[in-house]
Amino acid sequence: MTTLARTPVTGLDLTGFTEQEPGVWADPAGLLLSVHFFPLVPDLPAPLHEVERLRHATTRGVAASGGGLVEAAVESLDGVPALRQLIKMPLRSRQGQAFLGSWTLPKDRCSTVVKVQAAEGAPTGLREALVMQEVGPADYFRPHPYAGGDRLGGLPYHVADLEQWDPRFPDHPLTLVRAALHRLGPTVTLHEQFKSLPPFAGPTPPPPGPATAPPPHPGPAATPPRRRGWFRRKDVP
Repeated sequence: MTTLARTPVTGLDLTGFTEQEPGVWADPAGLLLSVHFFPLVPDLPAPLHEVERLRHATTRGVAASGGGLVEAAVESLDGVPALRQLIKMPLRSRQGQAFLGSWTLPKDRCSTVVKVQAAEGAPTGLREALVMQEVGPADYFRPHPYAGGDRLGGLPYHVADLEQWDPRFPDHPLTLVRAALHRLGPTVTLHEQFKSLPPFAGPTPPPPGPATAPPPHPGPAATPPRRRGWFRRKDVP
């Protein structure tokens, strides 16, 4: 039985990537690819069939974390419904942004995530400045299409993040992450046991008393922790 990083992913086109450690790969352009399995009820704010609610709540959650949701869509990977999302987060140690794209495949009590991420180098903000110069300040910033008119914090929504500008900026991390998501998604294959699990029905009710929910997005760049794998084999450290 073949798995990637002890996850239900049995196949993934890793052309151009070099393994850095189990479950983590990098390419010469600066992309970091990782595959994860979480043996927990997914922290998505809504089931996948409630797309508008899922987008709205995710947009608010990402904004509350200081970032911005660029796009989100529900599609299918190897016959399993999945959430494709792309977010931007400010870098903590220097100016610029990190872009994180992911495919999340939620089941009723677990999930699998394929994540791609890249960060801006120097100079930063060139894509944004050139697009604003071309479209004009009045047409640059727009209400977030998933926010339903709500006022949000975090990073602003603007037209420079739209896919139509990617060909003009082929080396920008946003372009690279979005292209990787589109390329990798159709190559993912999954173990039949995972595919047959019951679907994610929605978040579980919070326990009584105050609680802080985790952010409904892949989160900042991090090295995946050591884990027992989705089969929870006791002989694996």
